[in-house]
Amino acid sequence: MNKKIGFIGCGNMGGALALAASKAVGAENVFVSDIDEQKVTAFASNYNMNAVTSEEIVQMCDFIFLAVKPQVLRKTCYDLSSTFKKRQDRFVIVTMAAGVALSDLNEMCDGNYPIIRIMPNIPASVGAGMILYTGNKYVRDEDFAEFTNVLENAGVLDKIDEGKIDAASAISGCGPAFIFMFIDALADGGVRCGLPRDKALLYAAETVFGSAKMVLETKEHPGKLKDAVCSPSGSTIEGVLSLENASFRADIINAVSRSYERTVELGK
Repeated sequence: MNKKIGFIGCGNMGGALALAASKAVGAENVFVSDIDEQKVTAFASNYNMNAVTSEEIVQMCDFIFLAVKPQVLRKTCYDLSSTFKKRQDRFVIVTMAAGVALSDLNEMCDGNYPIIRIMPNIPASVGAGMILYTGNKYVRDEDFAEFTNVLENAGVLDKIDEGKIDAASAISGCGPAFIFMFIDALADGGVRCGLPRDKALLYAAETVFGSAKMVLETKEHPGKLKDAVCSPSGSTIEGVLSLENASFRADIINAVSRSYERTVELGK
């Protein structure tokens, strides 16, 4: 696929997706810009990409990723709106701003452009992301096909109705932070029981990884898999009881719910 891919914003997520895109289209076809010129120049040099201005990205790229925070997205789009209007050929805008609807982005860009809205997560930086996506009525099937090809090396991509994307991203987007906390706490438990820190972290991380893989591959309900680990009067059921007494599941549900509510707030 001989497409030019541009990233306006080269932070953790923008950089991760730029790297994934470079594996699909070649680093020479990836263009990056950022308000921090020194950072983006170093990034582009390290990975053989092209450091350019945001205006140049809008002028020439087939897919234009707006990898900026929701708080600065409106100004970014306003500053680039006149450049968008000068384009005569087809291009697709990709936004990853939490809580910002497709209709709002069209208004920000002051035009009816094909726009794909995505919510990626940080494991995309190691090729194991969960990337949710949806699009407005101007996006064609071939646009979606090319877009998924561009990001195929970032992880799993799943198309979802826009009305559900904020709720879904409260799991996939915010969830890694909760899981990192769990891995850290699980390792702390091992250290408390006498394990060296490096061993405890290895065992905790691999256990989370293996458990997730088991859910995906067996397609069994996680509650059923949990029951299979809990022997009568055994060690595991004692730990499960401790978690239940501490409202572990309720706290996770509340964390997802609060993250969703905040995402909606950010979009206003």
